[in-house]
Amino acid sequence: MIRSYSLLYLLIIFIFTGCSPSYSKYIRDYNFNNTNSSPDYTDLNYWAAHPYKKDLADSIPAPLKKDYRYDSSVDVFFLYPTSLTDPDDVRWNADINDASINAKTDYSSILYQASAFNEYRLFAPRYRQAHFRSYFSTDTAAALAAFELAYQDIRNAFKYYLEHYNNGRPIVIASHSQGTTHALKLLKEFFDQSPLKEKLVAAYLVGMYIPENYFSNLTICKDPSQINCFCGWRTYRVNYIPPYVEKETIKSCVTNPLTWNDSVKLATADLNKGAILRKFNRVYYNVSDAKVNEGIVWTKKPKFPGSFMLRTKNYHIGDINLYYYSIRENIHQRVTAYKKN
Repeated sequence: MIRSYSLLYLLIIFIFTGCSPSYSKYIRDYNFNNTNSSPDYTDLNYWAAHPYKKDLADSIPAPLKKDYRYDSSVDVFFLYPTSLTDPDDVRWNADINDASINAKTDYSSILYQASAFNEYRLFAPRYRQAHFRSYFSTDTAAALAAFELAYQDIRNAFKYYLEHYNNGRPIVIASHSQGTTHALKLLKEFFDQSPLKEKLVAAYLVGMYIPENYFSNLTICKDPSQINCFCGWRTYRVNYIPPYVEKETIKSCVTNPLTWNDSVKLATADLNKGAILRKFNRVYYNVSDAKVNEGIVWTKKPKFPGSFMLRTKNYHIGDINLYYYSIRENIHQRVTAYKKN
């Protein structure tokens, strides 16, 4: 069962991002020659994205280049999803110096997801991510320990960022999947009941369950220009509710990634200004609509070349890709509102 799920996961990655499961041709660029088992955030190698180096998060889809605008007065702290997905890998956490995992991370989520936020100073720390199995393992203690180790890396990276790079700039927190698992804790610890909340432009907490009562002070964004708030969504085919969602006893916060509110009204596909999928330099228009329903976002089966291969009703891997242009535009709206505040 686990192997079948993981193979399906890799197939969906290929359909949405065009990324081959093999990253061997890139591995030579990831030999950090560091004997430390924990990340050293003074070393730029331990940042998958950083404004002081050239990295894949700097990539701009060709159709966007003519309108690209870089604003160095705002920071984005991005937490990437799980790359450690091999069902035969017995590790609970990734080795921070694992060249294969680091290459896979950069040529998948950093290129295809983090780049959506690259009109601002973009930071994405490498961390000893928990293995994919941690989400459904019956060894609860080991799974929790794996997540805690990963979070401590992220926490240390964020503290280092605040002390050495932020210099009072407003902050956007962005994340997907396992990244969101950790971003929730980061926001609760550093922003929810702290003056730092006033520096938060917004948080994009994508792909995970966000219980309505999770935060004390941070609230979900209700319109496209609201600040000091968070957005979140999980994407599935219309009329499908996964079993694990049905078991949730507390309603999940959810935002429509086309209208940027929590209205249950359908946002039609013509409002979707563009998706970035298999071919990074090609925009796909009107790929998907979006409708809020019971803590998730529903969309009709996305329409793009190759989408006939999609048999899954779970579009988790495309949470950001399907709404790439919309996200990019919305950050600009919120930054503009923040600066006027």
